[in-house]
Amino acid sequence: MSLAFLSVAAADNNAVARSPMERKAKAAGARFEIRDGWNVAVDYGSEPGPVAWADVSHLRKLELQGDGVPGELGEAKREGDAWICQLTPTRALLIGGDHAAPPDAVDVTTCFAALTIFGPYAREVIARFCALDLRPQVAPPGSFRPGSIARQPGMILVEHTDRFLLLFGWAVGEYMWTVVDDAARSLGGGPVGLGALQHA
Repeated sequence: MSLAFLSVAAADNNAVARSPMERKAKAAGARFEIRDGWNVAVDYGSEPGPVAWADVSHLRKLELQGDGVPGELGEAKREGDAWICQLTPTRALLIGGDHAAPPDAVDVTTCFAALTIFGPYAREVIARFCALDLRPQVAPPGSFRPGSIARQPGMILVEHTDRFLLLFGWAVGEYMWTVVDDAARSLGGGPVGLGALQHA
């Protein structure tokens, strides 16, 4: 019996990773580019409104384990272009960045889909489907809050005063896009690509 079918074909070396929200992004008019092996939405042909969201599921996510994991529960620390978010006293999630991964890190990139919601109405949008208290005096920039997001387990990182990173299960990506879309449209919101996000 030949096991040739188990071999990875040369063409597969150029396989492109895709977000679980790609279909929703296409329907919304996204233009895509391949970046670092991911098919990412870079533009929707419109400027951000008072609130906008972007699919950032491509961000690298690594779980760090051990007694030496720095940080306090409920907090995130900026390390260059990455965030280190404390999950438990001995576990943390490293989000973003392209530096070498620690040898004991576990890559969980495709376990968590992600959306960045930003703009003056970002808190209002999130409050429509999430009961986590994100008031500035309670959750300043650098806060990390696990909890229920649209009745799904997830986490919210407060990146800036009006900028939030939502992490949730990969399998519910399309559902979460729909929830955010429903909450934001009446406030003049819409999706944006990485280009607009990088200049926000």
